[in-house]
Amino acid sequence: MSVTLLVALLAGALIGLSLGALGGGGSILAVPVLVYLLDQSATQATTGSLVVVGVTSLIGASTAHRAGNVLLGRGVVFGAVAIGGAALGAKAAAHVADDVLLAAFALVMLVVGGVMAWRQFRHTRGGTTDPRPALDDPIITFSPTFACNCPRAIKVVLTATTVGLLTGFLGVGGGFLVVPALLLALALPMRYAAGTSLVVITITSAAALAVRAGAGASPDWALVLTLTATSGVAAVVGARLANRLETARLQAAFTVLVLAVALYTAARAIPVLL
Repeated sequence: MSVTLLVALLAGALIGLSLGALGGGGSILAVPVLVYLLDQSATQATTGSLVVVGVTSLIGASTAHRAGNVLLGRGVVFGAVAIGGAALGAKAAAHVADDVLLAAFALVMLVVGGVMAWRQFRHTRGGTTDPRPALDDPIITFSPTFACNCPRAIKVVLTATTVGLLTGFLGVGGGFLVVPALLLALALPMRYAAGTSLVVITITSAAALAVRAGAGASPDWALVLTLTATSGVAAVVGARLANRLETARLQAAFTVLVLAVALYTAARAIPVLL
């Protein structure tokens, strides 16, 4: 077995476990792996990442749905709203240099890793945890009469569009944003947020990939398909383990990994721009 194939298999397993168990984080690993370990350009990596994360999310969503942890209707609506942002972000990425894309990706990773570390620190110090909202009334109803909770509708549109922009521009699924967004914008309980986020990621990744198709350099499809296949199998395992493992420990380990990869990516990408 070649070193490249071994790296692709190990990375795919880690990406799939993250998406399946946590509902996000896979593309945070996919882009750096494709660039720094599998020798793809930033454009190739962000496009290939959309394939890996999109297919893996679809598989994970199916597994989570069978377990009763997906609110399909809300996920589809949120994902549909995010399509416009994903298309716009994908078009913008075609006009940005690879070094700028990687620097922006590193910055996002540092911010996300910092937020995750802060939440872990607060939890270990015994601080108050975020409340888990219960399912509430629909935002818009048409029967028996039309009614609209417009402030929440605006929040959903803005949040979904932001997630879509990130997906399209950086080639990420945006799961690390989708989960908290579903908690805040759609008021989903945490037990549904991870599974439902996979539906959103599938939709936004597909939209961004459709816009990117035929534009820029194509990724090494053999590597992408290897990552995708391994990640898909691992996502099923991760989704099944989500209800059995202590999520806090898994999130803590993932936080350390995100920060390490973010610092490495920043150290490689940012000096080039200076």
